[in-house]
Amino acid sequence: MKKTTLATVILATLVTAPVVQAYEKGDWVVRGGFTTVAPDDESSNIFVGESDLGVDLTVDSNTQLGLNVAYFITDNINIEVLAATPFTHDVDFGVEDPLGSGTQLGEVTHLPPTITVNYYFNDPAAAFQPYVGAGLNYTFIYDEAFTSANDDAGLTDLSLDNSFGVSAQFGADFMIDEKWHINGSVRWIDIDTEATFKLNGAEGEVADIQIDPWVYTISIGYTF
Repeated sequence: MKKTTLATVILATLVTAPVVQAYEKGDWVVRGGFTTVAPDDESSNIFVGESDLGVDLTVDSNTQLGLNVAYFITDNINIEVLAATPFTHDVDFGVEDPLGSGTQLGEVTHLPPTITVNYYFNDPAAAFQPYVGAGLNYTFIYDEAFTSANDDAGLTDLSLDNSFGVSAQFGADFMIDEKWHINGSVRWIDIDTEATFKLNGAEGEVADIQIDPWVYTISIGYTF
């Protein structure tokens, strides 16, 4: 009789115990980790005056500290702001440099702040929290510079326009406890720009550079 009573009490406790929710309306989430920007780049050819040099550009990948902050407007929807330390990318000729100064043209630095609205599919009480999101990005491009070899070859005044575009992502949080979680996400960002420069005083341009990177993030998060 005592065993039956004890078992009944334990079962009742498990059934009626409050479930710890992963997220609730009004929660703030902060995350920090590593973010890799991997351009899926295409560009038009390089023109100097009316002359087509017959080569395009490529942009390499870079990894930096990734930060984001999110606020839950419902139990399943949050608004997230992505930030990071500045990304610096090598910009290379698509083929051997026609100026004979090596394959690297120069480098650029950018910041890609992005605002995203995310929807979480699972019940908020689940430990595994997958989500999808869509948003807007504005990429600040600065510190554009040719390599010293290209400077010596007569290339100067490199400038790339800032970019405004859409973004999309999918990701998941794995809840360690009611405060801490591990996050992984994959994001695509529409980043298009134009480049201008001078070659021995003549105006040059690359009219269309589609960087369109895949952005991979692994981070740890905390809920307030």
